[in-house]
Amino acid sequence: MSTSRKTAAGGRNGHATALQAVALLLFSFLSLQSPPAQAVPSYARQTQQPCSGCHVGGFGPQLTPFGRQFKLSGYTLKVGDDAKLPLSAMMVESFTHTQKAQSEAPGKHFSRNDNTELEQASLFFAGRLSDHLGAFVQATYEQASGIVGWDNAELRYARTFSGARHNGIWGLTVSNNPTLSDVFNTAPAWQYPYMAPDLAPGAPAAPILFGGLGGQVIGASAYTQIDGSWYIEAGGFRTLSPAFLGHVNADYDGRLSKTAPYARIARTWDIWGGNLEVGGFALDARRQLAGEDPVGNVISLGGPSDRFRDLGVDASYQNFGDGTHTYTVNALYVDERQHLDATFDAGGAEHLRNSLQALNINGSYWYRNTWGATLGAFANNGSADTILYGDTRSPNTQGGTMELDWNPLGQANSWGAPWANIRIGLQYTFYTRFSGAVHNVDGAGRNASDNNTLFAYLWLAL
Repeated sequence: MSTSRKTAAGGRNGHATALQAVALLLFSFLSLQSPPAQAVPSYARQTQQPCSGCHVGGFGPQLTPFGRQFKLSGYTLKVGDDAKLPLSAMMVESFTHTQKAQSEAPGKHFSRNDNTELEQASLFFAGRLSDHLGAFVQATYEQASGIVGWDNAELRYARTFSGARHNGIWGLTVSNNPTLSDVFNTAPAWQYPYMAPDLAPGAPAAPILFGGLGGQVIGASAYTQIDGSWYIEAGGFRTLSPAFLGHVNADYDGRLSKTAPYARIARTWDIWGGNLEVGGFALDARRQLAGEDPVGNVISLGGPSDRFRDLGVDASYQNFGDGTHTYTVNALYVDERQHLDATFDAGGAEHLRNSLQALNINGSYWYRNTWGATLGAFANNGSADTILYGDTRSPNTQGGTMELDWNPLGQANSWGAPWANIRIGLQYTFYTRFSGAVHNVDGAGRNASDNNTLFAYLWLAL
């Protein structure tokens, strides 16, 4: 099963058909010999394992230790000789209600409140390509934008090694989003909430590691897991051309002026009856501003670059007991230092140097992979800047999330397994502060609590 981590806000380019988007997606990632986890039911059919083998709650994207190893091994584990078509599909239908109607409709053909939406419909090419090569490639249609575009995409090569003192896995991965390659659900590409409303207000700013490059870049990294405990990954990302991004309906927020290095380290222990992970992230990106040429094509404006240095620490814990009760906790803190040469020179920022800090903590409980409850807290804070953030001068947004989930087909012996997968979720997000204020956050009398959001969804995967 899967979740889409949508890219940063901004208009998409072009209007490719669904067939064009899928064809481009598959071609670009299956022909990467020359330059230019999440799991899905096709993985379950390939491994002949129930979805609960790889996923907490019997549904993605939270990975169990087995699921992590499957991904680190390049999605290549196979049971049986029968060829399995590596295709899956997913659909999410949702309802969104905010405590007070928004000042404007959140999109074309939507109302200021109480909206139903086909939030996404996705097609996946996901599975083993050879003994050491596997893929996860996703194309997604969104009703809000009315277009099909590429989504998460990764090609992974992996091998095992053994020695006198140590053994493990090493591999190479090519992807279109930093942290997409990660196997822990603290990573921004896979962190909670796993499904969230796109027709409700959200935090006005977050570190660039939180999807700011997603879908706009291509990157390669090398990784290793040693003795099943240490995980180390290092690589870099470059911006894809505006023309290509237009063909696959991806955002373009400016060109990286240099390769953006990315690094990840984590350590796991089997402790306290479960599995504990502690680690860290690092990303250093320099990005130029985007603009339009005389005929309206999106281009890089060149000139100076904004620099974003992100450093994060994370921790997670899972306890499965005998399979009846499952407990998980995930936490991530990221500090971003910004040097806004391009934005400041263009008059888009009050200060040359700014900072952002993001905290995300959540804990879940699952009963027999069928009934689940999650509590989460978040805080996106940063330095004051009137031009960047308007009258409130601040991006500071804090609150929490409560969610109840039901997976009626979450058992290993459920009807239709592993083809039929259903999750019904009810999520409530509340804000104690929004865009730096508790009251009158928009200058028109809207309070932070007016953005509190009730979100219900039906998530199908096959």
